[in-house]
Amino acid sequence: MYSRQPYEGPSRKLILAFDVGTTFSGISYCIVDPGETPIIQGVSKFPGQEHIGGDNKIPSILYYDKEGRLQAAGAETQQPHIIEKAGKEEWVRLEWWKLHLRSKHLEASHFSDADLPPLPNGKPAVEVLGDFMRYLFNCAKAYIKEVHASGSIMWASLEDRIEFILTHPNGWEGPQQQQIHKAAELAGLVPVGEEGQSRVHLLTEGEASLHFCVTNILTSEAFSAMPIACANELEEDDGGSPPERQGVIIIDAGGGTIDLSAYSMKLSPTSFREIAPAECRLQGSVFVTYRAHAFLRALLANSKYGDDDNLKSMADIFDKTTKLQYRNANEPQYIKFGTIHDKELQYNIRSGQLRLTGQDVAKLFEPSIEETIAAFEVQRKAASVPITCVFLVGGFAASDWLHSSLSKHMSSLGITFCRPSQHVNKAVADGAVSYYLDRLVSGRVARSTYGIPCCHTYTSYDVEHVSRRSTAFTTLSGDLWLPNGFGSILIRGTEVSEQQEFRSPFYREEQDLSECKRIGEDIVAYRGTLERPQWMDKEKDSYTKLCTIYADTSKLTSSLQPRRRPNGVGVYYTLNFDVVMLFGLTELKAQISWKEDGVEVRSPATVVYDDD
Repeated sequence: MYSRQPYEGPSRKLILAFDVGTTFSGISYCIVDPGETPIIQGVSKFPGQEHIGGDNKIPSILYYDKEGRLQAAGAETQQPHIIEKAGKEEWVRLEWWKLHLRSKHLEASHFSDADLPPLPNGKPAVEVLGDFMRYLFNCAKAYIKEVHASGSIMWASLEDRIEFILTHPNGWEGPQQQQIHKAAELAGLVPVGEEGQSRVHLLTEGEASLHFCVTNILTSEAFSAMPIACANELEEDDGGSPPERQGVIIIDAGGGTIDLSAYSMKLSPTSFREIAPAECRLQGSVFVTYRAHAFLRALLANSKYGDDDNLKSMADIFDKTTKLQYRNANEPQYIKFGTIHDKELQYNIRSGQLRLTGQDVAKLFEPSIEETIAAFEVQRKAASVPITCVFLVGGFAASDWLHSSLSKHMSSLGITFCRPSQHVNKAVADGAVSYYLDRLVSGRVARSTYGIPCCHTYTSYDVEHVSRRSTAFTTLSGDLWLPNGFGSILIRGTEVSEQQEFRSPFYREEQDLSECKRIGEDIVAYRGTLERPQWMDKEKDSYTKLCTIYADTSKLTSSLQPRRRPNGVGVYYTLNFDVVMLFGLTELKAQISWKEDGVEVRSPATVVYDDD
């Protein structure tokens, strides 16, 4: 097993990780003491759980009253008296609400906001996330105080310095990360401001799952015979020749998204580097249920059992039983929704059971399986190291049909395929704590091409420039510029180590000196197929504004000298600066850099995110 090092921090600390999933959520934590080897634990008791000993996951379901106040959450929402009260008082039941926060650039032609349960009284999704985080925090607090000796005293001593690890799908970027930070403040996890946010750490679900697999599986004896070498860290064996380099892909199949992350590994000491851009597909297990509901609605359109209540009941039962038990496309499947007296033979309903063909059920899984394989192939072909091993984790991994379908594809490629048997639904939460403790990933890969909008200086021998001649304009300095340009700073697929910087020089011309006191630049992601995109009016839909960065350059204005315009009318000022980006961390950071009296000055490494 993985040998974790003793904690080297100066004082006792509590690490708390929330895995807020589309369908289920969980909490893991670790109390670290200087000199002691940390042990990751899970919260396994929540309010409303029926069986003694509880469970490590609760439904991501909430009930709000008519005024938008939270009345019940998690396992409480499954209790008969809560369901009865919700009906009487007309509470709003929220499920799948996490999808309201999704990144809009994810391919989702099969799904839109209209397909989601509406939020109560126009309550924004970030407030719902904040409410749920507050609920999880209170659950963690109650559990830790109960199960640990002198728990109340210990909690009081740690509460103001908890480090929070909050996970999110691979496809979520700046705008979604900003929402999570805001929700943490709304939930009261940390005080508002930079000091509080310094204790909030965001992490992709894919990287969290990797840490789980490493510390629980990859470094176990069963896999010790599979050395996986780092992409650019070749070592020689006893024979003097470099070993074959190998890679691993983690498929985290969850309720809303399927996240894929590809890494190379060195076992001694254990370290990982990402070797392909992370993938995220909006095809988690809820979409199998979503398609089942649509299929049943069409199938039973003229049946006496085709009303909304019966259809919802059937879809819920399919979600909890049929979907999980499905294994064979040649065997009929059943949805047990009624009593022995319910029958309608022309619709294959007998004794309260609806009979479906195995082939029909297979079609409900098909898009999710096809998208997963497509995402896998994108990563496999982009990876800088051959992929030899794939791990399937997450709640959707419990589906035998998903597992067997993916296994066939991996077998055809000669790739080892593994679905860990132990606590895969804890993979993200446990892995998130491991991320904070172990930091196994030393490098990541840019998922998109990042840059800023700019203008290009007109060049008469460039065919592309000539075709745009009619859009050219003369600058204050007399140069001919072309609008709608894109200046790349980091290219998709580039491997980036932590703290590594990427920068590009830019400049602007202003007629008024006051316009040079503060500058702002949009950071844009390009998700198209071009290796080095140059024009934003081509493939317009491939460009997404991620954020705007600002810099106070007022001190610089005193050193700027006016320049006479070529036409002799008036003056102008030139401001030179660099845009600096740090992509090696789990969150994108950007700065503006410039020179004052020959010394580099930088804006704070903060990013102002826009909503999608």
